Amino acid sequence: MAQSSDSLAGLAGLYSEHHGWLKRWLRGKLQCAEQAADLAQDTFVRLLAAPRAPATPLQTPRAYLTTVAQRLLIDHYRRLSLEHAWLEVLAQQPELLVQSPEERLLILETLQRLDAMLAGLPCAVRSAFLMAHIDELPYAEIAARLDVSERTVKRYLVQAFEQCILLIL
Repeated sequence: MAQSSDSLAGLAGLYSEHHGWLKRWLRGKLQCAEQAADLAQDTFVRLLAAPRAPATPLQTPRAYLTTVAQRLLIDHYRRLSLEHAWLEVLAQQPELLVQSPEERLLILETLQRLDAMLAGLPCAVRSAFLMAHIDELPYAEIAARLDVSERTVKRYLVQAFEQCILLIL
């Protein structure tokens, strides 16, 4: 949705008044000036991309910016954790199985997209999917653990597969 000129002006004012503060706040969290600058910029991009900007000026703009930035920090740390785990797996592979840098990047990007997809699923759906495909549990066992019927487990898995297909497209 296109931003109105009033909301763009409000966002520009918010940026000019609080960007430096937000960058310093993020630097304290990240201990890296470059990452802090990137996440501060991403915070304002997220606000710009939001379907609706606040109609009235924010009462507590720093609290609002902090909330948006904290969500981006969580995503940042989740990506770092996933990347670290993947690099550990790569380090344990025999030399003949080591992928090229391009293959590594593609796999890491796919893992990050899969992680985001799983994080977006309802908890029960995610649990059923992981129990079926990671733990390789039968539907009856999953149903017992989630305290639902086997039919519900099947519906959960269909929902998770639909999200997997959307991930591919």
